[in-house]
Amino acid sequence: MTGSTQVPLLDINRDNEPHRDEFVEALTAVVDSGRFLFGPDVVELEKEVASHSQAEHAVGCASGSDALLLSLMALDIGPGDEVIVPSFTFFASVSCITRLGATPVFVDICPDTFNVDPECVADAITDNTRAIIPVHLFGQCAQIDRICQIATEHDIPVIEDAAQAIGAAYHSRPAGSWGLAGCFSFYPTKNLGGMGDGGMLTSNDATFADRLRLLAGHGMRPRYYHQAVGINSRLDTFQAAVLRIKLRHLDDAVESRQQIAARYMNLLCDAGLVGPDQIVLPSVDPNAFHVWNQFGIRVAGGRRDSLRGHLGERGIGSEIYYPVPVHRQECYTHLKVDSASLPETERACAEVLNLPIFPTLTEAEQDRVVEGIAAYYQAGAKIAA
Repeated sequence: MTGSTQVPLLDINRDNEPHRDEFVEALTAVVDSGRFLFGPDVVELEKEVASHSQAEHAVGCASGSDALLLSLMALDIGPGDEVIVPSFTFFASVSCITRLGATPVFVDICPDTFNVDPECVADAITDNTRAIIPVHLFGQCAQIDRICQIATEHDIPVIEDAAQAIGAAYHSRPAGSWGLAGCFSFYPTKNLGGMGDGGMLTSNDATFADRLRLLAGHGMRPRYYHQAVGINSRLDTFQAAVLRIKLRHLDDAVESRQQIAARYMNLLCDAGLVGPDQIVLPSVDPNAFHVWNQFGIRVAGGRRDSLRGHLGERGIGSEIYYPVPVHRQECYTHLKVDSASLPETERACAEVLNLPIFPTLTEAEQDRVVEGIAAYYQAGAKIAA
């Protein structure tokens, strides 16, 4: 859509533009070095992400999806094993389990934060549970302290899916430093987004981190001698060079996202749009440092899709994360999961609508978003009258 009223869901080019000269200089240096894999930028980025996440070790890989897969591979998870995971998440949180022949055990979410419910996690543990994957959704940590407590009581490792949550924290402790491993994505839409795919694993366990690094390189050590069957999952130097620049600006970008989120809250409230029959605002756990990868509202009364269509007609971007829970995806019908056991997951998939949020979103663009939502409800009121 075109026109002066268009508001994009996100604008990667606008966010990247202030750093363009830095990117070009860094990429030129990589070209001149010829070290496209295992270059010094990769090593330095690993150190910087480890420090930023208050973890002892970090291991680069090709994507956030691979980070999750490598974590489970390092735990030797396979057929007969169960891994507890939410269904209100991106597909990669679950596909890493089934690719290894293990069984995902889906648990429900908290209705306020959309994050996995720790008590549901506790109830789902069996003798076959080999790992728990809490997802820090939309940039806000799950109740990771309680989840880790539950896991410790049962001697079960926790693998944090922090793909959307770099820089987030719980009780001032960063995402990626709580569990046995933290899994990050550098997909371009993430708060720390590259110019292609990329990922990172963090861990405070030196032996586990070494195992991750081994498996990410075909299980090869030394060259052409394979200790294990791994995969080929490398973070290339081009991506690392770009990400090192963006990491230096990440705190400022997060602050902008937080200001935008706070302004949305005020604007939507002031417009009289917040209420059980209209919009429910995102909830912030008082123990969480939220980095707002997404701003997800609930739209009540079965009107979410209608509202999204209305915004689209006005040139206002939005997205539904996620319209279909993972347990109902076509490829998982054989698991025969009863949707009635996941009521909050099903409700979130029917109600959540994600509004534009990115560091360079302007106040005028925010105003247009809120005006578009107000116009939708005003039109509905007139029809009802």
